[in-house]
Amino acid sequence: MQIAHQDRQGMAESTKLLLKNLMRHKMLPLIYGVVRKEIWYRPDMYFYRDMLHMLARNKKVDETRQVWADLKSEGVLFDQHTYGDIVRVFCDAGLIDLAMEFYEDMRSSPEPPMSLPFRVILKGLIPYPELREKIKQDFLELFPDMIVYDPPDSLSDIDDEFKF
Repeated sequence: MQIAHQDRQGMAESTKLLLKNLMRHKMLPLIYGVVRKEIWYRPDMYFYRDMLHMLARNKKVDETRQVWADLKSEGVLFDQHTYGDIVRVFCDAGLIDLAMEFYEDMRSSPEPPMSLPFRVILKGLIPYPELREKIKQDFLELFPDMIVYDPPDSLSDIDDEFKF
């Protein structure tokens, strides 16, 4: 069973590398369109996740919206962990508006909420304290018995705390 897991990991890494190279050569949109027209193509959450990650890293907003519309029209549903990863990637890329759109979609998903994706999102929102506070409140409403650790306002707060 371990070999199968390693094979899947290797395939995922190969796919990401391929997508990265296609993006670098501006071929990703072309390949995306061709793949979706193939007879063997079946809508796949992981295919779309990797596409969205690559588009986020390259700040391709229009292409992201197109891929998002396509996956919706094909009925692809993400699990909560995948939503958390996608929101985090968009936060890290500075595409906060898109990140919040994906977050709202996550909240309206039929999947039951899980705490880990919220924690991943909260970490990505550290540079955006107002949005982080909103997501934190949502998290605490869903998981009232859990604790959210807030980072210090600055690293100097940590230094002051440990001075002798």
